[in-house]
Amino acid sequence: MLKVADWMTKNPITIEEDASIIEAVHRMKEAGVRRLPVMRNGRFVGLLTDRIVKEYTPSRATCLDTWEIHYLLSKTPIKDAMNDQPFTVTPETDLVDAAELIKEHKLHGLCVVDAAGDLVGILTTVDILRALLAICRQPELLK
Repeated sequence: MLKVADWMTKNPITIEEDASIIEAVHRMKEAGVRRLPVMRNGRFVGLLTDRIVKEYTPSRATCLDTWEIHYLLSKTPIKDAMNDQPFTVTPETDLVDAAELIKEHKLHGLCVVDAAGDLVGILTTVDILRALLAICRQPELLK
């Protein structure tokens, strides 16, 4: 039980690259997630996170009003803001190696892809904490 496949969230919520940033914000809020794998014709092509959206959105010091910002974000496709080279792991990756990758690069999650590059899941820091708690409570899981 120490592989990514054992702890990842399968079939994560995704969004198409041509959707607007404002659509992504609404989808993240509705689903209670902070990251959305981005798809193009059913293929995984990138990642949009709440942090990327915050960096892409004008600061409060802007002279634009709320409606103008909303309008701009509704016209901006995700592909303009997304990370098109997110860190990924496979379901067979050791959980410890995935945790090390997250720590080294100060990430909050990893997309999980199969050998063909198809998205099969997402592994978040919450998933890793869930694994840690389970292992601490049931050390036999290490065997």
